[in-house]
Amino acid sequence: MSRGATTDPNIESFRVLPASPSGQADTASHFLHTSPEFAMKRLLCAGAGDIYQVCSVFRSGEAGVSHNPEFQMLEWYRLGMTTLQLMGDIEGLLADCISALQVEFPEYSFDHTGFFRIRYYDLLHELTGFSRNSLSTDAIRQFLQERGIDCPLDGSESLDTWLDFLMSLVVMPQLPSRRFTFVYDYPATQASLANIYESADGPVADRFELFFGQTELANGFFELTDGIEQEQRFISDINIRKRQNQASVPYDRHLIEALKSGLPECSGVAIGVDRLHQVFSGRSSLVDVLNFPVGRA
Repeated sequence: MSRGATTDPNIESFRVLPASPSGQADTASHFLHTSPEFAMKRLLCAGAGDIYQVCSVFRSGEAGVSHNPEFQMLEWYRLGMTTLQLMGDIEGLLADCISALQVEFPEYSFDHTGFFRIRYYDLLHELTGFSRNSLSTDAIRQFLQERGIDCPLDGSESLDTWLDFLMSLVVMPQLPSRRFTFVYDYPATQASLANIYESADGPVADRFELFFGQTELANGFFELTDGIEQEQRFISDINIRKRQNQASVPYDRHLIEALKSGLPECSGVAIGVDRLHQVFSGRSSLVDVLNFPVGRA
């Protein structure tokens, strides 16, 4: 529980009102964490070194085939490790899990050469024909309309919102169903808490996502260490939330103070444990691997 919430417009925090000693509700809201990231980064700033955690996290309004408002997350950070090295870390972990559990995927080889890696813009070009320079809201809307794909957007939204729809409606459904795919070097405007670096094709976010088939399993960053820039990003998120009539939330000022004191260069990743369970057991829905999903909580 924290005084600050996630500012990400794509994620909603559970707000709680602690009772005061008199039995009256405290007027100051608290929030259940959507990820242990902020607290873990404060520990890194305090000199904790390489750390990991498995915990329950909470995201309001998320329920469905691959979502539950409460779920288990494995998160870890490695000092001095690049995102490409962290991908190898994940490959080793998953390969060991598969071997230990004797999971059988006859169509797939789980040695380290079997994990596929591709840059975001390369994947987009391969599956939609869009190049980085040809992307625009009008072009994406026309692309979807020509293929008869319904989209609830009206054209006033940001390019990132349209890219999210393009990824979810066109790109992800085409990912091979029995393959682990790392997608990395996301648009710089989708950096979140990741560092931005200058690639051969221009600025990109030093982050990745891991999919098994069409299911997202992990999200990893080479972490942004600049507290001032991170604070600006939080404020930008809050402004987006305001324009989209979303709930106003306070950002985590303790995290910003910690980052300004110094975060060592590191990479971190969060993996959905329940989704791993779903994949390893071959179940079609997250509900099938949860003891008490939201409908029976």
